[in-house]
Amino acid sequence: MTPFLSVLTSVVAWVGTMLAVASVAIVGPARLREAWSGLRARLWDARRAVAVLCAVLLASAIGRSSLQSVSELFGIQATALIYGLEGGFVAWVQATFAVPALTAYFSWVYVYGYAFLLAFPVVAYLALPRTATLRRVLVAYALNYAIGLALYTAVFAYGPRNVMPDMVTPLLFTNQPDVMVLASEVNVNTNVFPSLHTSLAVTVGTFAVLTRDDYPLWTPVAVWLSLSVVVATMYLGIHWLTDVVAGFALAFGSVSLAYRLVDPRGDAAEPSGDADGECPGSGTGADD
Repeated sequence: MTPFLSVLTSVVAWVGTMLAVASVAIVGPARLREAWSGLRARLWDARRAVAVLCAVLLASAIGRSSLQSVSELFGIQATALIYGLEGGFVAWVQATFAVPALTAYFSWVYVYGYAFLLAFPVVAYLALPRTATLRRVLVAYALNYAIGLALYTAVFAYGPRNVMPDMVTPLLFTNQPDVMVLASEVNVNTNVFPSLHTSLAVTVGTFAVLTRDDYPLWTPVAVWLSLSVVVATMYLGIHWLTDVVAGFALAFGSVSLAYRLVDPRGDAAEPSGDADGECPGSGTGADD
């Protein structure tokens, strides 16, 4: 088995196991059975949000290399600006807190915890009677990726591990060298501003807080994992503090926009596969 397939298999196994446990413990068997019986109608309701997210992910995958070239030639050269703004903060984080146990934890969180964090809301919100929250999450994901891709193109910057190699160690790759193979397939060294790991993790944490009445057990788990991902991005030497701050802003902006675009009136209709299936881009900004 190639290193790429080995890492991918490991991620799928970890995430699959965590999803199974969390689904039973947090969503509950009764709600899961109900969701399964109405799965087709709920997926139909969410079809436009799914299509929007898939389109954004496909555009990102296809255009990433070309946009990287555009960024290098025409983007704002921000590496020196970011370094001048915060200096050796990330180096200080590593020098002060780096120990083997924390390195192992944050490496696990950055890869496996993060993947689970993004996947579980899809399962959990699909199990709710209405699809509004699911659609909001999917649209928020799409906004994160779309705006993030635009900013990656507009801002060209290297991460702290590239700028300060004598002070900042790429702890993720030294702790789990095979992960570099997977990371190289989805990212490049100059995709740092903003931190999409931060923005997507904080997006999930924000939704968990906003929907705490539906899943009270999920809220502390999601918030803990979200904050762990945020810290991991700097602890592992991948992102600047500036990238993280921008990631928070992107997350809150994406969640706010998702609520404005999807069911802003909060209509109490049950999912039926017709009016409640409207999604952003319909021109109404609400369910018709």
